[in-house]
Amino acid sequence: MTHDVEAVHDLAPVVDRLPGEPVPYYLASGEGRRYELDGVLWTVIARAADTGGLFDAAYVSGGRGAEVPWHAHAVEQRSFYVFDGSVQVWLGERSRVLTRGDSLHVPPGTPLALRMLAHVTRLLTWAAPGGSLELVERLGTPVRRHVHSGRAEATTSAPQRAEAGAPLGITFPDAARTDALDEWDAELPQGVRPYFLRLGEGDRRETGESLNTYLTRGANTGGRYFAIDTLGSRSEYFVRHFHRLHTENFLCVSGRVRLHVNGREVLLTEGDFVHAPAGTIHTFAFEAHNTRMLGILTPDVFEPFFDLTGRPTELHVHPELPADLAVDPARLAATDLDLVVVGPPPARGRTIGG
Repeated sequence: MTHDVEAVHDLAPVVDRLPGEPVPYYLASGEGRRYELDGVLWTVIARAADTGGLFDAAYVSGGRGAEVPWHAHAVEQRSFYVFDGSVQVWLGERSRVLTRGDSLHVPPGTPLALRMLAHVTRLLTWAAPGGSLELVERLGTPVRRHVHSGRAEATTSAPQRAEAGAPLGITFPDAARTDALDEWDAELPQGVRPYFLRLGEGDRRETGESLNTYLTRGANTGGRYFAIDTLGSRSEYFVRHFHRLHTENFLCVSGRVRLHVNGREVLLTEGDFVHAPAGTIHTFAFEAHNTRMLGILTPDVFEPFFDLTGRPTELHVHPELPADLAVDPARLAATDLDLVVVGPPPARGRTIGG
């Protein structure tokens, strides 16, 4: 991380636009830069320019039958999370039909193809390091609408894709498509390997009021990032804090999340996104019961936090008990977790129903 961490402390988050520099920002669901490419709508919510080169991210949405053709990235570690609908995924030599909450990880060099199976299918994808979404900007058509079209208005050719992808290390192999297997993928693999993961599976840690599930660990991404799925009850804020060495990203999957960003309070609902680069003073609280939030943290230095503050569990839902942190905030701040505590939890703002 090369930017001035202390200079970030007082920055108000940019709202509903990509800032073009690594500063805090908020995007309501559907906002970002939108491109149509071969009948698929790409809503870009983070680029290398917005994250200091750490990662990029986008929603990928389409109707039944829309496809993303075979492709492979030479450098990026990539992950996908199914937000709506269902999709058939070909990952190397394996295939699955995935539905809401399922995810997959794609290491460098692994071929991937997608076919949307429901009339409204949407996935979230993120990749590190950033830069690969330049392909969408080069080949796609900028659009103002927030939903995919009923059919492809223009299609790209194989030579066009090859020419645009070559400078980015993206190739388009002609691989065979196998039948999808009806298997329940429940384990994170050891090391950097392609894998599928079903909703509720992965390495799980519970704290009483919440269940934290690792969708990827640093060992799966070469240390580029880890992703954590948090399911929980209505909760209080954690202490206000910031990080010097890593960037944290919050995406509300369902329910409501209150997020403090440099003293400003933001209410996140489904699909909303906040980028908090190193130096951002922040904390969050769940505003509704059965809220689910996806956290993407890059690089992976903060990963042990959830192992230290939670207990391994076989549960697939949170037990809805009072919070029971295994380590108090002062001790956490003294560990090598890149956690700098700056004050007590903030008071909740006043909103209707809050």
